[in-house]
Amino acid sequence: MKLRDLLDLVLLAALWGGSFLFMRYAAPAFGPLPLIWLRVAVAALCLVPVLFVRGLQPALRRHAAGIALMGVFSSALPFVLIAWAMLSITAGLASILNATVPIFTALIGALWLRERLGFWRAAGLAVGFAGVLLLAADKADFRPGGSGWAIGAMLLATLSYGFAANLTRRQLGGVPALVNAAGSQLASAIVLLPFAVWFWPATRPDALAWLAALALGVGCTAVAFLLFFRLIANVGAARAVTVTFLIPLFGVLWGSLFLDETLNAGMLAGGSIVVLGTALATGLVRPLART
Repeated sequence: MKLRDLLDLVLLAALWGGSFLFMRYAAPAFGPLPLIWLRVAVAALCLVPVLFVRGLQPALRRHAAGIALMGVFSSALPFVLIAWAMLSITAGLASILNATVPIFTALIGALWLRERLGFWRAAGLAVGFAGVLLLAADKADFRPGGSGWAIGAMLLATLSYGFAANLTRRQLGGVPALVNAAGSQLASAIVLLPFAVWFWPATRPDALAWLAALALGVGCTAVAFLLFFRLIANVGAARAVTVTFLIPLFGVLWGSLFLDETLNAGMLAGGSIVVLGTALATGLVRPLART
């Protein structure tokens, strides 16, 4: 990995880690549905022109139905679930729970696409879920307004990401990544528009909330997608996915610096176990075999 690729990887992790900070700040002002509509609409406004400049619009038309379905599960649904969860849990905890995405991706791939896991990848799934249980052990309060529902929403969001990844692999594997990204954001904006109008806040959000929403759309979605595609092109998908390990670090860092969130021993232990499980489940870490 060249220095530029390494810088792209760190910047991508910082942007995706920052998304939890911006949602934590802006979700109470806008509400989850209007905020996420703004996020995907702004991202679409940034990405669709790039798609046209590169002459990729015919591919978008050919695969419109599949891309729209993928967009619901890769953006619209998980983004809304995460924004709703951010009303109750910290940015740091949300970013750690987000690290379960590759675990759900591997599990769905095994169940749906019949991909072989092998012993260590299966062990990684078990380790990862154990880490989630440890994280939720002292926080899963399912009374009205309790954080247990928010943790459940985060896990549903990562499950949706995992399904979308396998759907893309199965039905949209030959479609250029930029087409998938721009199309998914455009489809998500169209799907969420009526909900955003219906739930638009009666009180006008302040300027900082608007800036957070714009940062979500431009930096954490449009720019982040372009960085991710460049990484895949330069270093391959296996190395690009290592960004998953860095996102919780930045999520916790930004939450600590800007929201005065604290990282306790339980979050540190549970997060470490989730990351270890993810590394094993994705095959990025393979214990040496005995000789």
